Amino acid sequence: MIKSNSVSRGIRNVSRIVAIFGGFLLLAVLSIVVISVSGRALISIGLGPIPGDFELVEAGTALAVFCFLPWCQFARAHVSVDIMKGIFGPKIDTSLETLFNIIMTIVMAVILWRLWAGMHDKMAYGETSFILQFPVWWGYAVCVPAAILSVIVSFWTVLERIGLVHDDQVESR
Repeated sequence: MIKSNSVSRGIRNVSRIVAIFGGFLLLAVLSIVVISVSGRALISIGLGPIPGDFELVEAGTALAVFCFLPWCQFARAHVSVDIMKGIFGPKIDTSLETLFNIIMTIVMAVILWRLWAGMHDKMAYGETSFILQFPVWWGYAVCVPAAILSVIVSFWTVLERIGLVHDDQVESR
């Protein structure tokens, strides 16, 4: 077992900062929606919707979701069904949690792989958004770092569960 408080603390801090950024991004998306809907309601006085509002909301929401995933995994906050927890004992519970962390790591790696492939596909075809005409691959590209962080965090939680690394603050999560 390797004691790795500094690595774990670094992963935790980066994940938290990225999640906070995702929260601010979601507030910005919310503001875009409110302003755009209000503008539509006030067309009679010369206002109007924000051009390409749905494109901005789509890209912003996708990035926000990717920003939340690492912190959610690190904090063990994903949705789970604990009906059977405790029935089979702590060894089986730990084994199941380890299995679920491994599955999450695989799922996040596949998502990252397909996100990367999709980004390159959009780049190759030069696809742009309908109204704002910005390259669609930009939306993919900004999500890649958060997806990479999600894979790292998921893998780290596997290492913690199988006992290869130990963090004194794991119990505080």
